[in-house]
Amino acid sequence: MSRALATELLDRAMAAGATVTTAESCTGGMVAAAITDVAGSSNIFDRGFVTYSNDAKRDLLGVSASTLDTCGAVSEPVVKQMAIGALNAAGASVAVAISGIAGPGGSEHKPEGRVCFAIATADTVKSETVEFGARGRAQVRDAATEHALALLLRALGEL
Repeated sequence: MSRALATELLDRAMAAGATVTTAESCTGGMVAAAITDVAGSSNIFDRGFVTYSNDAKRDLLGVSASTLDTCGAVSEPVVKQMAIGALNAAGASVAVAISGIAGPGGSEHKPEGRVCFAIATADTVKSETVEFGARGRAQVRDAATEHALALLLRALGEL
């Protein structure tokens, strides 16, 4: 399914003259990989960011230390800052950011399968949290990748 979504993303972005970028934590570059698996993706994708650690989120995307300390890496305020940082650093039309608890593990307050997403354009930043459930690390990462691609597609329709 990711391949079909990525192919549709390429077609829509090219038709709109748009570019996309990614800021990924728990997916570790899977969204960027899905996009670049499609021939011609260099027309819409210049770079993505894998910011697995808090230091990387701060250093590469400008996420504030106070937001990380107050909200934690798996939070909508953090993914919003990640998306804005990626959008600006890549000079893209649309950015998606992802941070979550793929598992195993988690806590009472941040359970396994919780993933926060943000989409940023020049005009808007939107975020949401999805509870994929404790379905296992690989399945959570796959589901988050597909969800991120769908969010990018939706954002392209709003440009």
